[in-house]
Amino acid sequence: MPRVLHLLSQRPFLTGSGVTLDALVRQTAEAGWEQRVMVGVPAGEPLPRVGGLTPEAVTFGAGDLDFPVPGMSDVMPYRSTRFAAMDALQLERYREVWRRHVAGAVERFAPDVIHSHHVWLLSALVKDVAPWVPVVTQCHATGFRQMELCPHLAAEVRAGCRRNDRFVVLHAGHAERLAAVLGIPRERVHVVGAGYRNELFHARGRRARSAPRLLYVGKYSAAKGLPQLLDAFERLRGKLPDLVLEVAGSGGGPEAGALEARMAALDGVVRLGQLAQPELAHAMRGAAVCVLPSFYEGVPLVLVEALACGCRLVATRLEGVESELAPHFAETLEMVDLPPMTGVDTPDPDGLPAFVDRLAAALERALARGPLGDPVTALPGALEPFTWGAVFRRVEAVWRLAMGRG
Repeated sequence: MPRVLHLLSQRPFLTGSGVTLDALVRQTAEAGWEQRVMVGVPAGEPLPRVGGLTPEAVTFGAGDLDFPVPGMSDVMPYRSTRFAAMDALQLERYREVWRRHVAGAVERFAPDVIHSHHVWLLSALVKDVAPWVPVVTQCHATGFRQMELCPHLAAEVRAGCRRNDRFVVLHAGHAERLAAVLGIPRERVHVVGAGYRNELFHARGRRARSAPRLLYVGKYSAAKGLPQLLDAFERLRGKLPDLVLEVAGSGGGPEAGALEARMAALDGVVRLGQLAQPELAHAMRGAAVCVLPSFYEGVPLVLVEALACGCRLVATRLEGVESELAPHFAETLEMVDLPPMTGVDTPDPDGLPAFVDRLAAALERALARGPLGDPVTALPGALEPFTWGAVFRRVEAVWRLAMGRG
């Protein structure tokens, strides 16, 4: 029976890479692999279950390291450290602790392959302690942004990660970019896509609501376009006074605090907080439109989940949305052109008023189209490539290729 060790350097929160890790662990178990999971968590918190397993942990805030867990985004839905703010001593201790824990796990478990998440510091050091073990690294795109925010660490990440055997990415654009950034042959990078849990996210039991509801799922963050969504919502409420915006998510720091205060003062905005996946699916089955006005994403899984629950979709014209989702989702998806950008996820302020205009118009069109119904019948076959079973089969093929069994 083959063995895989999963590595995630941050808290396995049920967004982004945390969702991916949770789903991969579930699928790996069903496929009959032995596995172990190692994650970063705040000291003193109960260890989270990941795909039904209790992970090994590197503890932050006390225990292994005395600072909060560094997150791959600068605004995380929990207290975190920014890599750009870490000093040389903190970085060296971070590397030392992860090397020790990974080496211990490799010695105890003897994995046939290691699957690391994020093209960043943890993935860059795995070969230091286990050069003989094949390593497959999953790129969630946030590593690209961290290289821009932390240019003093970029060379280390590139040199360390290019030693890894294979890479898996969300879409072809990421594959080309990753190969160029790391200076590796394109054939070492494999497109596996994004997945959703079809046993949880479905349109059965979808609820009819007396008032139309928009749903936003994500962090309280300017990079996610939440301020502009609130602007567009206020405008639409003038035409649709019963319109409700539900916001599922959370955030930390002054930026999140300011957004929370603004939402609390707005009529028609309902803050749902951070939802577990079954609760999120329930919220989606009550929404008419799911909106993602983000300025930077990979392939946003939340849009797949929302469509599966019968929502119409409004999203910014991001590369992953346009190339991976739009061809499958047809007229159920309204795409909004991005404003001019001054950074990876930073819009030019001069372009924001026109962006709000486009966003409000797209939301109004989506609402006017009325209920989607069950996407299984409305868009037959569209969701199948995005099931976690399909994604896992693509990932498993890359593991076997890295192990020399492909």
